[in-house]
Amino acid sequence: MIPFETTLHVRDACLCLHVQRAARALARRFDEALRPVGLTNGQFSLLMSLNRPAPPSMGAVASLLAMDRTTLTAALKPLERRGLIEILVDPEDKRSRLLKLTPAGSATLAKAVPIWKREHMSVEALLPSLDPDRLRQDLQALS
Repeated sequence: MIPFETTLHVRDACLCLHVQRAARALARRFDEALRPVGLTNGQFSLLMSLNRPAPPSMGAVASLLAMDRTTLTAALKPLERRGLIEILVDPEDKRSRLLKLTPAGSATLAKAVPIWKREHMSVEALLPSLDPDRLRQDLQALS
C-alpha cells in the first residue's frame, strides 16, 4: 500500500493536477463571462482560431487547439448548426476541409472579444506576483 504521505505529496506537488485545476477554474470563469453572447470558452477559442485572412484547414486548427480531429469535428457541429461557421471542401484537395467564419460568426466574435478582454485583464490582476508573459511562455514550453 502506498503511504498517505505520498498522496499528500502528489496533491501538493503534481504540476499536472495544479494545471488541470487552474484550467478548469479558468474555463468556468470564461464560460460564465461569455454566456451573454452564447459561447463557451472553447467555442470562443475555436471561432478565434478561424479569424484569419484565409480559411484554415481542419488539421491546422486541430493542431493550434491541441485537439484531435474527432474532437474538433464534434466541437464544430453546434457552431455550424448556429450558422457561425462553414465547413468547405478544400479546392486543392477534395478530401480536406477548410473552416470559415460566417458573417454571423464574425459578429458573435466581435461581441465576445470585449468580454474576453475584460475578463482576461481581471484574471491577470489575480496574479500580482507573477509575470503573465512569463507564465504564458512557461505553459507553452509544456505544450
